[in-house]
Amino acid sequence: MLRRREISAVELLDAHLEQINRTNGELNAIVTLVPEIARERAEMADRKLALGGAIPLLTGLPVAHKDLHETKGIRTTFGSPIYADYVPTRTTLIVQRMIDAGAVTVGKTNTPQHGAGSQTFNEVFGTTRNPWDPERTPGGSSGGAGVAVAAGMVSLADGSDHGASLRNPASFTNTVGFRPSPGRIPTWPSKDVWWTHSVHGPMARTVEDIALFMAAASGPDPRVPVSIEESGKVFATPLDADWMGVPLAWSDDLGGLPIDPEVTAALQPAKRVLTELGFAVTDASPDFTGAEESFQVFRAYNYAREFGQAIATHPDSYKDTIVWNTEQGLRLTASDLGQAAEARTRLFNRVGAFLETHRFLALPTAAVPPFAVEDEYPTQIDGQPMDNYTSWFASCYYISAIGLPAISVPAGFTDSGLPIGLQIVGRHHADLDVLRAAFALQQQTMLWKRRPPFA
Repeated sequence: MLRRREISAVELLDAHLEQINRTNGELNAIVTLVPEIARERAEMADRKLALGGAIPLLTGLPVAHKDLHETKGIRTTFGSPIYADYVPTRTTLIVQRMIDAGAVTVGKTNTPQHGAGSQTFNEVFGTTRNPWDPERTPGGSSGGAGVAVAAGMVSLADGSDHGASLRNPASFTNTVGFRPSPGRIPTWPSKDVWWTHSVHGPMARTVEDIALFMAAASGPDPRVPVSIEESGKVFATPLDADWMGVPLAWSDDLGGLPIDPEVTAALQPAKRVLTELGFAVTDASPDFTGAEESFQVFRAYNYAREFGQAIATHPDSYKDTIVWNTEQGLRLTASDLGQAAEARTRLFNRVGAFLETHRFLALPTAAVPPFAVEDEYPTQIDGQPMDNYTSWFASCYYISAIGLPAISVPAGFTDSGLPIGLQIVGRHHADLDVLRAAFALQQQTMLWKRRPPFA
């Protein structure tokens, strides 16, 4: 519509600002709103559109940035009272690439303190609520991004994913969240340019919009040695594909993880749809021995590196889960890290061999439907107690541990009308392949068209 001049970028922005004004007071997804900056960029987009010629991919689209991502001249709090008034002088690479592609920044989205948690709340801005049911959580840590997209506040949003932070909110809000391969969108700035557990990525209503985002934001950066050299242009290709006979492994529980029966039941129609699309669907799961150990050890190591000194300086300014993870990391030995690295290597090789014969792995994104907004995390699933605040999203962090591309796509609803996402995992660096498989499911079910009451 923008490129056909059926609507101006300023008019599109005004429509989104009106929706923010109507819904954000109750949902609390966008925590820093910058309408003046947005209007300036929308006017610039209209001038570019009027000139014609080559138009950047995201020109005129209203977007929001996760409050973990630095935005030059716009407050970035990291969900922490320490940074409540911090205004960066630099911009995170994923944000800069969105801006360079013509996107219109409307503000920042809520996140738990430093992204630590599967619920989106913090002392600075409070709690974000799910647009499908405000008494439920949208998940985390990109919960504000998921809500902003689901409720129609923005067209696209960026986020990050360490254990599940793009995928769980997508499952909980009936949106699409994509965890790209590490290095597909290089992470910069970074204290550790070799780090691959955490990645930056997009959230959107449709797989096509995810592909558009990836086309604009992907590509190497010389400052990040794990960058994938392939250009983002690879995503500017048709998503249609022939799936007849393509092997896909379906797993209800990754070989024994606790999964709420409501989730399992809600996803069964998606399994049938994949078969109807031509996929050769079989019930199977790789052996994920070592995933728990390697993920938790490296997560703890990362927390110790990121927060060890800061917590010593500001011991009362960090929430308990950050302190707990950091203390775990400070107790690690070289032997612990070595054993975890070996376990991760064995795991990567086993799962890689599995995907040679099963091109995709499909499984629940989240083990539970959206839970009560006052609960920090599910303490039990299907009668099995959760050891800590991360245990409940193992279906996602097992995948994070080995850096495979994974997407959560709308795939069903519970009997009470809460959304459930299906996670599709692909081979090493096969990001486009994953988007194409998700697109096929999306086009068959069209569940993305179901909108929450607040949309």
